[in-house]
Amino acid sequence: MKKIILNFLISIAMVSFFVVPVFAQGIKNANVPLNTVAQKTGITESSLGNITGTAIATILSLVGIIFLVLMVYAGILWMTARGKDDQTEKARNIIIAAIIGLFITVSAYAITKFVTSKLN
Repeated sequence: MKKIILNFLISIAMVSFFVVPVFAQGIKNANVPLNTVAQKTGITESSLGNITGTAIATILSLVGIIFLVLMVYAGILWMTARGKDDQTEKARNIIIAAIIGLFITVSAYAITKFVTSKLN
């Protein structure tokens, strides 16, 4: 059972690396018509604020995936406890820690968003 959960976590981690947006920057070269290709793909040059916002959104997405994986793991742990109090307590502690971590992350994002909107 532990091997199945470990394989599941590894597969989620591998998929998350391929889902992360790729930041492409154009190379200014006369021999390569990258502007033409970029226009067809929709890639544009962005400001530092847009790139930072995309990075924060990506990190928050990863935090959400980690939260989901922890909740599924704790749920499976709880369902397979079969009356073992120590295993249900471990699952309960994982759920509580995951919820607290998600709350802290979302609160930090909200505070950052509020402060930056007041500065602009």
